[in-house]
Amino acid sequence: MSAYPNQEINFAPLLNPKAKLNLKKHGINFEEAKAVFRDPLAYIFDDEWHSVSEKREIIIGHDDNNRLLVVYFTERNQIISIISARLTTKKERQGYEKYTGF
Repeated sequence: MSAYPNQEINFAPLLNPKAKLNLKKHGINFEEAKAVFRDPLAYIFDDEWHSVSEKREIIIGHDDNNRLLVVYFTERNQIISIISARLTTKKERQGYEKYTGF
């Protein structure tokens, strides 16, 4: 089971200027962040603050290294484009733990 159980996940090219900046700023590369979409306990919700010109979403879940990440993304024509990925804050972690019961 995953956050996208019945859908093949297609990602936009992960090698782009945003990905390089994200790695430098947050220490997370987009290839690692893709794993969050396979986490069966991932929590997805709308990013209402940044959804002005396009719908953006947030997913919180674990990567393959068991790090709890928050990933900002858009989905167009069944292709996911990662905008940003980073470790969760303490508050985000607490919200995730409350949501999942873990």
